[in-house]
Amino acid sequence: MNWTLNFAPLIPLPLLLAAAALALGAGLLLLFRRVRGAWLRLLALAALVAALAGPVLLAEQREPLPTIVAVVVDKSASQDLADRAATTAAMRDAVQKRLGDLRDIEIRTVEVGSTAGGRPVDGTELFKAVETELADVAPERIGAVLMLTDGEVHDIPAPPAEILGGAPLHALISGKPNETDRQIVIREAPRFAIVGEKQVIEYSVIDTGTASTAPVRVTITRDGEPLATETVQPGAVNRVTIDIAHAGQNVYEFEVEPLAGELTTINNRAAAVVDGIRENLRVLLVSGEPHAGERTWRNLLKSDASVDLVHFTILRPPEKQDGTPIDELSLIAFPTRELFSVKIDQFDLIIFDRYAQRGVLPILYFDNIARYVRDGGALLVASGPDYASDGSLYGTPLADVLPAAPTGRVIEEPYRPEVTDLGKRHPVTRGLEGGDTSPPHWSRWFRQVETDQPSGEVIMKGAKGDPLLVLQREGKGRVALLLSDQVWLWARGYEGGGPHVDLLRRLAHWLMKEPDLEEESLRVTADGGNLVVERQTMKDAAPAATLTAPSGKTSSVQLAPDGPGRFRAEIPADEIGLWRVEDGDQRAFAHVGPANPREFTDVRSTEEKLAPVVAASGGRIARMSDADGRLVPPRVVPIRSGRSMAGSDWIGIRMTEASVLKGVDRLPLFSGFLGLALLLGAAATTWYREGR
Repeated sequence: MNWTLNFAPLIPLPLLLAAAALALGAGLLLLFRRVRGAWLRLLALAALVAALAGPVLLAEQREPLPTIVAVVVDKSASQDLADRAATTAAMRDAVQKRLGDLRDIEIRTVEVGSTAGGRPVDGTELFKAVETELADVAPERIGAVLMLTDGEVHDIPAPPAEILGGAPLHALISGKPNETDRQIVIREAPRFAIVGEKQVIEYSVIDTGTASTAPVRVTITRDGEPLATETVQPGAVNRVTIDIAHAGQNVYEFEVEPLAGELTTINNRAAAVVDGIRENLRVLLVSGEPHAGERTWRNLLKSDASVDLVHFTILRPPEKQDGTPIDELSLIAFPTRELFSVKIDQFDLIIFDRYAQRGVLPILYFDNIARYVRDGGALLVASGPDYASDGSLYGTPLADVLPAAPTGRVIEEPYRPEVTDLGKRHPVTRGLEGGDTSPPHWSRWFRQVETDQPSGEVIMKGAKGDPLLVLQREGKGRVALLLSDQVWLWARGYEGGGPHVDLLRRLAHWLMKEPDLEEESLRVTADGGNLVVERQTMKDAAPAATLTAPSGKTSSVQLAPDGPGRFRAEIPADEIGLWRVEDGDQRAFAHVGPANPREFTDVRSTEEKLAPVVAASGGRIARMSDADGRLVPPRVVPIRSGRSMAGSDWIGIRMTEASVLKGVDRLPLFSGFLGLALLLGAAATTWYREGR
C-alpha cells in the first residue's frame, strides 16, 4: 500500500494563495514586533490556511503485473528442411518449461508461418508478428523476446529495435553451420508469345556454401516431354531458345542434378509458364455450291477478328464448260495446287461446306488433306445431300480420316437437334442455351444425312436419334462432321432460332485446339489466398489430383462435381512459389506471390542477419544444438534492470515492477470533528497565551 498526500482546496486557488500570503505577512509582522505569543498566532493562521487547502491522505492499493516474455516460433517453409522443425519443437518445450518455473512471468507464444490473414507472405516476418502480439503491452512490461528460428528473417529492423521496448532479444538458431545448397533460378522468361515463334529463357544454377565450380547437368522439358539437356557452369547466366508449340500454357521445366550433401533438392527445379497466343487463325472455307446456309459460315468467321478467312465457292464446275474463253470470264479460277499442295500447311482449319467431288480437286489433293490432318491440321465437313451422293467426300482418300460413312439415304422430316449425354460433358456443346431441356428450346431442322456406325464422339443427335455432329481425333489432328446443312435456320431466327453462334464458334475453335475447349484438361489458378483446381473430363468422375507445394510437400486433392464433365476444388495457398497439380498425364502449374520468393532465395540457417539487433539489445544468439546434434537449452535467469542480460550459457529476463491500481482510500486531515478540534485548539492556545 502506497501513501500519498493530496490537496482539495475549499476555496478557489487564487483566494487560497492570497489568504496564505496575508497569514504569512501577519505572522511575520507579529514576529518583527516581538508580540507576545507571535509563534502561536502564526501556527494558528497556518492551521487555518491548511484547513482551507483541504489536505487529503491517499492510500493506493496496487496489484503487481507479471513480466511479459514473448516466445516467437518460426514455422516458415524453410523450417521444414532437414531436422529443423523437430529441433525447434524440442527447444520450445525446454524453454517454456524453464520459463514456467519462474514467478511473475507471463509467456506469450507467437507462431509465425508462411501465411498472414489467410494469404501467403513473401518471406519470414518475425518482428512484425512481435509488434502485433505486444501491441497491448506497455514497453516497460516486456521482459524479453525469444526467437526460435533458422535465422532467415526478412523484416529485421535497424538496431536498436524500438518494438522491444528496451528488453533483450535472444535468438536460438536451428540448423547446422556451414550448410550447402544448390538452386536453379529463372532469371527472365516471356509470359506470352506467338505460337510458332522462338523465345529465349535465361536461367542460372547457384551453389552456396561450397567452393566447387564443376559443371552441372540441367534437364529441360516441355509439357513433361524431354526437350534438351545442357551442361552449365554454376553462377553463369545461361540462355536456352524455345519454340512455342501450341496455344495456351506451354510449361518449360528446368531441373538441375543434386549437389552432394545439399540441404534440400526442392529448389533444384524451376518452371517457366509461357502462354502461347495464335497471331492469326487461317481458315480455308470451300463451298461446293451456293445455298441458303453459305453466308452463315462466312459471316461467323469474318466476325472473328483473330481469323483470316480464305473463301471459295464453286460456281462453275468442269461439267459446265461451254467454250467461253477464260479471259472473258468474271469468275476467279480456283487455285487448287497453291491451296492444297503448296500452302496447305499454313491453314489452321479447312472447311468443306456442301462440297461434292465433281472433278474440281484431283484425288491427289485429298491425299494431301488427309496427311495434313494426321500431321496436326483440322478438317470440318458441313454436309448436306452431297455427302450421301455419288460424289461424296467419303468416296475420296478423306474416308480414312472421316468419322462416319453415309448410307446413301437423306432423312427428310422435322426434328429438333439434341445434345447427347456425351455432348453434355463436351466443351463444344455443354451448356448451349436452350439445350438443358427435353425437347430443347430451339427451332427444328428438316434434313439430315444418315450414317452407319460412326467411329468418333457423337455429341449431337437428330432425327430418330441418329448422329448429327461427330468429332474425332486423327493422328495429331482433328475432324468434325456435321450431318445437316440447315444450321442456317437457327441463324435466320426460324421458330425462335437457336445458339448457332456459340455452337459453330466453339466447334471451329475446338478443331483449332483452343485450350479452353479441350475434353481432357487440368487447370490451376491463384485466386487471392486460394488455389482453384479445375478438371475437365469426359468421364463420369475425376480421380484425386496430387498437389505439390513450393516446399515439396504433397497432398491429395478430391475434386467435387461442378457441372457435367467439370470438377473443381479450392485449396488454401499457404506458401509462396510454384504450385504443381498432376492427374495422370495431366499437369498444371500456378505461381503464388513474386517470381523469386525470399523464403527460398537462401535456405541455409544463419546467425549473421539477427546478430546486430541481438547485440544492440544486450541479448544472446546461439545454436540450438551442438556439433553432435544434441539439444543445448540455455538457462533462464531473472535479472533486475541495469545488469547484463546474457551470458555464455544463459539468457536473462528483465523483471519489471509494473502494477495496476485496484483502489484508493481517502483520509481528509481537516474534516469533521478532528479538523474542528485542531482549529479550535490552535485558537485556544493563543488565547491561553494572552491570558498569562
